[in-house]
Amino acid sequence: MDATAWFLIIIVAVVLAFVGYGMARRARGSIELTLPKSAFEPGETIQGTFVLHAKKPIEAQRLVVTLTATEVTETTENGKTNSRSRQAFRDERVLEEARAYAADTRETREFEIDVPNPEVPPDEPTSAVGRAALTALKVVARSKTHLRWRLEVRLVAKGIDLVTSKPVSVNIQRI
Repeated sequence: MDATAWFLIIIVAVVLAFVGYGMARRARGSIELTLPKSAFEPGETIQGTFVLHAKKPIEAQRLVVTLTATEVTETTENGKTNSRSRQAFRDERVLEEARAYAADTRETREFEIDVPNPEVPPDEPTSAVGRAALTALKVVARSKTHLRWRLEVRLVAKGIDLVTSKPVSVNIQRI
């Protein structure tokens, strides 16, 4: 076989692996997350509900709700845009420890998790002149940084986890 045939075989195998994994996860069950709104302020409590449906028996290690913020920095240089990211915030609430779920279990659960209320970072200018200088520096450097917030509900289990998540908007520029 030539290189093209091997390449196609590998691509097909990878696609089938992803499809098989998705089918196995859906065969075990699902989590449907509902939020009354998607935008939150610093210090606010996110309240939501989710429906956990275990289609097959599941040996769960824990059930958690997690709020994360990923800081994404995009830099443009010579017409090329580069992006890098790092996790800037993570808060995980354990809703339930180890438990066995019977087949065809369907439960509706409520949860709460707090949005952080950060103080102005020490390296952040507080005066109008300082903030203007920082903005000018960012323009010259051709970089911009923003936070991507995500709320996730995960049933950590033996084998394949059940998980769902939604993006949320939080009015915080930096953490």
